[in-house]
Amino acid sequence: MSTSEASITLAKRATLIGVIAVFLWACLALLTTLTAGIPAFQLLASSFAVAFLASVCLLGLRGAAGFSSWRQPWSVWATGFAGIFVYHALYFFALKAAPAADASLIAYLWPLLIVLLSSVATGESLRRRQLLGALLGLAGTAFIMQLRARSDGASMPVIGYAAAFACAWVWAVYSIVNRRFSHVPSSIIGGICGLVAVAGWLCHLAFETTVRPDTGQWAAIIALGLGPVGLAFFAWDHATKHGNLATLGALSYLAPLFSTLLLIAVGQSDAKPILMIPAVLIITGAVIATSRSRNTSR
Repeated sequence: MSTSEASITLAKRATLIGVIAVFLWACLALLTTLTAGIPAFQLLASSFAVAFLASVCLLGLRGAAGFSSWRQPWSVWATGFAGIFVYHALYFFALKAAPAADASLIAYLWPLLIVLLSSVATGESLRRRQLLGALLGLAGTAFIMQLRARSDGASMPVIGYAAAFACAWVWAVYSIVNRRFSHVPSSIIGGICGLVAVAGWLCHLAFETTVRPDTGQWAAIIALGLGPVGLAFFAWDHATKHGNLATLGALSYLAPLFSTLLLIAVGQSDAKPILMIPAVLIITGAVIATSRSRNTSR
């Protein structure tokens, strides 16, 4: 196998690892509904604390050497913290300041932004099939979000929409910039989760009233910390450093589809035949974006 072929194989594997993050994020909505009543920043801090503790336990099995990857320049820590914490802070604010469906749709512009920015940041050629796949995914996501929306006569929440738009840009830029740190092991995400947990608790103490979780809520928080908040960020970190960013962006639109299907499966949402429309759009977009073109220039 030549060097170029090996590089392509590694990129494909890294991209597939990124899909793990997408599927885990699909569980986010369901697990969040099981924590109803827990303030946003308290939930953020608690779930990231679980991810941090799990990471410390795993790295601790290797002794002091396990934490050697945490000796990184401040720029590595700042990028990870800004991307993960600022994204979540803006997202939670947007959900409170604007209708959840509208805010979620605007925030979910980040996969499309990743597709558009990837060619500029990495030098990878942006193929039309990847852009088309991302646009189809966006259309399907918009359909899903609007099906969840409730019509009302409230005025336009400009601040909430602005926060959601900023949220999309923060995550897209973080995912692109993270490519610069491809030499940094993904185990550093454990330490960053610890910083996010501390910042989340400070925001919680400043703006919220603490609610004591019951047994079911604790179970959901732990599941969040191990899955959508824990393993997902490790997988995404590896994928954005070594995978195909444009393909990752297009595939990320599978998350809202599987999230909706999961909510239906457990009875948290109603199954409607009209959901076939966004399902077809998103799946078609994913197939187009990941298919191999005979003409490499496309």
